[in-house]
Order: sequence, then C-alpha cells, then structure tokens
Amino acid sequence: MTPGARIAAAIAVLDEVAAGTAAEQALTRWARGARYAGSKDRAAIRDHVFSVLRRWRSCAVTGGGDSGRALILGALRMDEAPVAALFSGEGHAPAPLTAQEQEAGQAAQGDDALDLPDWILAQLRADHGGEAADQIARILRDRAPLFLRVNRRKGTLEQAIDALAKDGIAARPAPLSPTALEVTEGTRRVRLSKAYLDGQVEIQDAASQAVCDLVELAPRARVLDYCAGGGGKALALAARCDLELFAHDANPLRMKDLPARAVRAGTTIAQLPTEGLAAQAPFDLVVADVPCSGSGAWRRQPEAKWRLTRGRLSELTEIQSDILSACAGLTRPGGRLIYMTCSLLSVENTAQTERFTQANPEFKLEHKREFSPMEGGDGLFMASFTRLG
Repeated sequence: MTPGARIAAAIAVLDEVAAGTAAEQALTRWARGARYAGSKDRAAIRDHVFSVLRRWRSCAVTGGGDSGRALILGALRMDEAPVAALFSGEGHAPAPLTAQEQEAGQAAQGDDALDLPDWILAQLRADHGGEAADQIARILRDRAPLFLRVNRRKGTLEQAIDALAKDGIAARPAPLSPTALEVTEGTRRVRLSKAYLDGQVEIQDAASQAVCDLVELAPRARVLDYCAGGGGKALALAARCDLELFAHDANPLRMKDLPARAVRAGTTIAQLPTEGLAAQAPFDLVVADVPCSGSGAWRRQPEAKWRLTRGRLSELTEIQSDILSACAGLTRPGGRLIYMTCSLLSVENTAQTERFTQANPEFKLEHKREFSPMEGGDGLFMASFTRLG
C-alpha cells in the first residue's frame, strides 16, 4: 500500500470509531476486508488511528471537523507531514483537499491542546493541581514506552539486554523498578524474540512492576490475585520468591493466556472460579487490581478517555467497593489486602481507601503510593491494608 492508501484506510477506520465502533473492532474489520495489506501496512494504519485517538480533540480543531478525513488532516498538520502529497487522489489515496478544507481548522490552543474531555480535565486539576494535571494531560497525548520485566529466576538485566540485542532489540534499564527495561528499538520484534519466548522477559509497564516491588512477601505465603486478568502482577510476584499462588477473575476468559505465561515464566498458578474461592480462603495476601477508568494508562488505551462518562465512573467506584468488601472476607487475620488501580482520579484511589477503612475498622491502612505518568510509566495507585486480629 502507498502512504496515501494507508491514510485512506485510517480515515475509514476513524469514521467507524466516530460512529461508535470500538477501535480494535474497526481495525480488525478493516483488516479482514483488506487481505492484500501486509503487516507493515496494518501497523502503519494502526499507528495513524491511535495517533488520532490520543489527540482527538486537537486533531478536530486543527483539521476543522470530527470526520475521519478532518481528524487525519489535523493529525498530519500537527505532525508537519506532506498533506498535499498524501491527499493526492492517486493510488487509492484520499481525494485532494477542497478549498474549504484548506481554509478550515486552526492551531489547537489552551484546553483543546490537552486532549481530554473538559470534565475529566477539571477533575484532574482538582486532584493534582493545575500545573501537574496539565503536564499529565500532555504526556497522555503521546505513545507510551514499551517496558519489559526481567524474570530474575532466569537471568540478570544485563543478560536480558544481551539476549534481546541478538534479536535486534535495544533496551536499557528503567529507573522505576530494578527489574524494568525500556525498549528503545525493535519494539515489534519483542514477542518473537528468544528472550521473550524463553520467559526471560515479560511485557509489563515499569510502574506496574514498581507497585509489585512494594508488596511485602513471605516465602510459601498463600497469595490470591483476585482480579488477575492476564496475570501480570501474579507473575511478577512469583518471580520474587516461592509462593502458593492463586488467580481469579470474574471473567475467566481474561485468564486464558495465563497458563502459557506461567509455564514460560517457570512457575505455577492455580486458577480459581468464583464459587471456589471460599473453599481456599483465607489467604495470607489478597491483591485486588480492580476495574477502573484506566486513566493512568490512556496512552495505551486512548479511546477510553473519550468513552468514559460520569455515570460509568460512578458504576466503577461501586464495583471497586464491592470487590474490596469481597476481598476483605478472603483475607486472614494478620494478613494483608492490596488495593490497586491504574487510575489518576482520587475518587477511585484515596477516596475509595477512606471509604473502605470507615466501613471495615478491622483493616488498617499501612501505606499507599501513587505513580504519575510524569515518572515515566503509567499512572497507578496502590494501598496496603493489614487485617487486625
């Protein structure tokens, strides 16, 4: 495909997204109907689409509209790309710009340039202060780095760096965690690399690794990852010491890759259905990485910041509260409960921990920690509680 044809495909996908289709679904649908497109074409189109999703508001202002064509035009103008050459009408490229399109649009300024809905930006400013909130918003407009976690059961950081280099992947230590590497070159090769396939490295955000570093562990402790998903945090904990690990998720399909990941990492994690939790309780440690707005990870899932509503945020806080209550009953006296989100919003973080301790006086808040995208990784929050008695 020519560069112009890729632009035309991205426009079509964005029109679907604007009509309500999830971005991943729209991209998949396009790819199924375009068997001629190679892997590089699909990757380039995906990059165009996600570049707009991260900057939808400023793209619309700069391009002069909310159509896929205007959004892509705005993105190209901000990136100082050769617009006329890409909108040439040749080789399946989009039709040339009309005189009206050439005149439409202006440079995004003020809040338009921060690429967040007004109500979320106001909440961020209230939670973090205006200057920090605006800086966070600007960071969320860019692509997130790719971080790897080195499995120290299978080697050192230096050995992992050398192994990755043999497959054309450049990586360097990331300061947030002693197990974290940032990939600086060859990101698309990681999943096919020997270091990844052998379990020497695993894809995991640096702040997510740092949160796991803060979790106190005792050898052979019985640990439950309550909202396991793909099991990234369970695997990170397993790499630190021998544990009796259990994983649970309300949607077991989210854990479908966990057995293979555990084998690759050289560990064992037992999966528990909801109805089997009580029989295995109590646990020494329960980790609840709860469903949330995902605001700390909007660089990776930028569509979510435009889809989130006040109503959905309220639903999420109730779900979080229910999960904390369920996990409280699974934690043994003297044991610990870890609450985590990938959110930047206090209503999901500090306010939620205060709500929990007021309702559950047998739990004592030991410490909490917030990670901001300004530190390099995703925005994350964790609170550690001890159950008294």
